[in-house]
Amino acid sequence: MIQIEKISKKFGKLSVLNSVDLFLNKGECIALIGPNGCGKTTLIKIILGMVIPDTGNILVNNESIFKAELYKKQIGYMPQIGRYPQNMTIGQIIKMIKGIRNSDAELDYDLYKAYDLDSLLDKKMSTLSGGTMQKVSAVLAFMFNPAILILDEPTAGLDPIAAEKLKQKIIAEKQKGKLIIITSHLLSELDDMVSELIFMQEGDIIFHQSVSALKTYTQTEKISKAILQILKAGKNGKNI
Repeated sequence: MIQIEKISKKFGKLSVLNSVDLFLNKGECIALIGPNGCGKTTLIKIILGMVIPDTGNILVNNESIFKAELYKKQIGYMPQIGRYPQNMTIGQIIKMIKGIRNSDAELDYDLYKAYDLDSLLDKKMSTLSGGTMQKVSAVLAFMFNPAILILDEPTAGLDPIAAEKLKQKIIAEKQKGKLIIITSHLLSELDDMVSELIFMQEGDIIFHQSVSALKTYTQTEKISKAILQILKAGKNGKNI
């Protein structure tokens, strides 16, 4: 569904991505993880069209994203920190995004209802807590039934109940055959959601493997323990 071919990017003399190759298939929930500065945020921004790579190509459904803009309608993006006009209300923001997306797809109100946004529509963005802002971002990411969801630290700032509602929604969307890409520093929250792991370091893909293969290979039940075992052993995951 998303094919990444030889993507490289430098900022000045700093090499952020080094000829990255990946294939991300529909029906998978994929965790993109790695230490700060490993290149995962840059890679996501390139997929979203927010950063132009120095070399390489990205195909969405076999069509280059650098030749067409319409692919963005297939993507729902939840940023780690939402940036919205502070003088607008939640209701105005939702109405504005509906107008921008101009989608014919049936709208998905599951999270809207789960987070009871009806009771918050008149609240200005400037008055919202970080957690409520995250709820708004989550609702907007899922609302337009995108085939691809890119979620950057999606549970950051959410209370445990709100986080669990979001996790269950992610699992439900994966079961519908959507491609979901998640970045997270909280490995413990990934166990019930993700089916594949991509580990990046210093602009390189260290490994891209299914969670089941990683757990079987390391004889562990937790993603965090599996990753630690592989990294301590100096493995690159290619032989798993």
